[in-house]
Amino acid sequence: MAPAFELQDVVTGKAVGRDDVAEDMKGMLVMFVCVHCPYVKHVEQELARIGVDYEGKIGIAAISSNDVEEFPQDAPGEMKKQAERLGWRFPYLWDESQEVARSYEAACTPDFFLFDAEMKLVYRGQLDGSRPRRGDSGNDEPVTGVDLRRALDAVVAGKRPDTNQRTSLGCNIKWKVGTGNREQGTEVR
Repeated sequence: MAPAFELQDVVTGKAVGRDDVAEDMKGMLVMFVCVHCPYVKHVEQELARIGVDYEGKIGIAAISSNDVEEFPQDAPGEMKKQAERLGWRFPYLWDESQEVARSYEAACTPDFFLFDAEMKLVYRGQLDGSRPRRGDSGNDEPVTGVDLRRALDAVVAGKRPDTNQRTSLGCNIKWKVGTGNREQGTEVR
């Protein structure tokens, strides 16, 4: 079951909850993202296209949970600029306490959680196989969103997405000091 949340949308200033996002939709996509991560920057325009293509079919919310004291570039004002620059049509929510990220067991940005109409998790995987170039890593695959789009299309059609799912790759959530989560994984700044 999709964990409940109620967070402030950095664009409108209004509180938005899980049930608001999912209401009258065939499913719900929760995306953990941020402003500064090169993996998110690499795919943020595709996220905007997904927002347009699935509007009215899948409820979508983006959530940023990063510690803004350590990473001020991920603060709500910067999040708002990002959403407006990209024309995101879905709420962009600030998880200041990081409780929502913990309840979803979010690990990185971007991290995608797709739920069916009954709020059962049916996809937790990558957007696609593209990766940003960083030194000698990354690839030249175009950003298409093919993996996530296949899962979204299945949910819209009332079917279960393929269970063969590749884990999303990105920057770790920037946990606040003392939360017990800071030491997980390798940080990509």
